[in-house]
Amino acid sequence: MTQSFDVVVIGAGPGGYVAAIRAAQLGLKTACIEREHLGGICLNWGCIPTKALLRSAEVKHLMDHAGEFGLSARDVGFDAGAVVKRSRAVAERLSKGVGFLLKKNKVTQIDGTAKLVGKGKVAVTGKDGKAEEIAAKNIILATGARARHLPGMEPDGKLVWTYKEAMVPDAMPKSLLVIGSGAIGIEFASFYRTMGTEVTVVEVLDRILPVEDAEISALAEKAFAKQGMTIHTSATVERLGKGRSSVKAAIKLKDGKTETLDVDRVILAVGITGNTEDLGLEAAGVRVDRGHVVVNEWAETGGPGVYAIGDLAGPPWLAHKASHEGVMVAERIAGVKGVHPMDTGNIPGCTYSLPQVASVGLTEEAAKKAGREVKVGRFPFMGNGKAIALGDDQGLIKTVFDAKTGELLGAHMIGAEVTELIQGYAVARTLETTEAELMATVFPHPTLSEMMHESVLDAYGRALHI
Repeated sequence: MTQSFDVVVIGAGPGGYVAAIRAAQLGLKTACIEREHLGGICLNWGCIPTKALLRSAEVKHLMDHAGEFGLSARDVGFDAGAVVKRSRAVAERLSKGVGFLLKKNKVTQIDGTAKLVGKGKVAVTGKDGKAEEIAAKNIILATGARARHLPGMEPDGKLVWTYKEAMVPDAMPKSLLVIGSGAIGIEFASFYRTMGTEVTVVEVLDRILPVEDAEISALAEKAFAKQGMTIHTSATVERLGKGRSSVKAAIKLKDGKTETLDVDRVILAVGITGNTEDLGLEAAGVRVDRGHVVVNEWAETGGPGVYAIGDLAGPPWLAHKASHEGVMVAERIAGVKGVHPMDTGNIPGCTYSLPQVASVGLTEEAAKKAGREVKVGRFPFMGNGKAIALGDDQGLIKTVFDAKTGELLGAHMIGAEVTELIQGYAVARTLETTEAELMATVFPHPTLSEMMHESVLDAYGRALHI
């Protein structure tokens, strides 16, 4: 007999499994279909294992600078295989945890590849090739995305890598070219540079981390260059010539000249495209535009009872955005009162490089383009006692306010642990906090968070420690 559910979620990444859990918590009979890994790309090949790799790099960085702390650590080395093994173990542990959570919440787990085959119907083909059809009153598409390729520079898994191969190197390459300087590209560039690889980054736009505030991008580029990273902006890789064990890249530079670069490996980090193929979307009335499913503010597609969340539904391409969308959709289906569409302006973005970068809301430039009169506050890490004690006194906290209303329009950070600090400003924006409430908030001493307070004070000419 055909199984029937209130909600069927296709994909068990950070959007899908969270949507399934929340739907089940609300009393809806729920199934979650996954063809490969519980936890999706984020948990298995993205957010989590890369942070494990970057943690190893951070520890190595500290050991390399042990003398600055009065300690001795000579001839610091590493085992690339062991670094990768730890990263994979972290991912595996959390993937098993997702399975436990689904079971705990009584979500039916179905292994296989799903396809929409009619209104409220999903066909699932297992690894054995056998197919079954299940019925669903509501369907949530959460199939995620994959790395985008450039014509003539397709990854081969050996010399030209995507994020997947970059996470499991057999050995550290002596030289590396990273094409693209978004969060993914910069995180890998930072990891490999810290581990001793000669790294070159090529970005087609005029600055690295182009979605960040221009001032923060400039500070990041300066920090990476100081670490020995070579960065080319307003540049393009025109072609890649593969040898037996290396790649020759032709790079067209800002001045129009072409430079030839020989590297051991290349990482493509030029964006992503949604996994929309073979899902039966067109027949279900679901529209796709430039690789992503088109949805409204409630994540509804053009197909009746069909929703799409996460990377599949477009930017921002962040795991926490997907999870929040999953909860929103589940609660809307269940008829929970007080559910609101997601405000993407309140979603923080984080880059876990060395130094870290984080932001939420409008950049200074975007705020001005929107016609806002702004007040901007800044506070440097070098003015903070905790940062100096940590031996990490290079960085900046920047805040942007509406000069007329005091609304916090945006916050932008670079430096130690800013990926943890940014949530304070995300909460402030969600609560529609003004500068008055932030100024009246008591921040603990000595902490890095005091810089957040000082940056607000500085926007209004009241900074105390600079």
